[in-house]
Amino acid sequence: MASQLHEYPVSVNWSGGREGRGDVTPGHSGERIEIAVPPEFQGPGGATNPEELLTSAITGCYSITFGIIAANRKLPIQNVHVDAVGQVEQQGANFTYKQITIRPQITVAPEATDEQIAMTQEFAIKADSYCIVTNAVRGKVEVHVEPTVTRA
Repeated sequence: MASQLHEYPVSVNWSGGREGRGDVTPGHSGERIEIAVPPEFQGPGGATNPEELLTSAITGCYSITFGIIAANRKLPIQNVHVDAVGQVEQQGANFTYKQITIRPQITVAPEATDEQIAMTQEFAIKADSYCIVTNAVRGKVEVHVEPTVTRA
């Protein structure tokens, strides 16, 4: 099978330095997202920032990937809610994005079997290995998945 190249265009407008403001507009959605330097980096805050966007991209990719796997496996998922935290280490003027912890809370249908719950738990852990965005940062940023699966 021949490979395909997919493109994801983004436009950024920025004005100013550390106190500046700007916006990011993904080409496919056209949704404008305001950006600013966060207060912990001596910026004004009040908008999202690249650190939150990376956490969001990985968490969104994880959630979509898990949803596709669960649907393909016909798992009786009722709801998926995912919280995540990204951690950036600062040493003087050096910043390193260290890790992202993803905490999916997955609710399965009341009639879910013990086997389906075990499969849900297994695929909740494995889903990040199929995520395009996670794979792009693998080896640079640690990604931990800590799922909770409950029966409704």
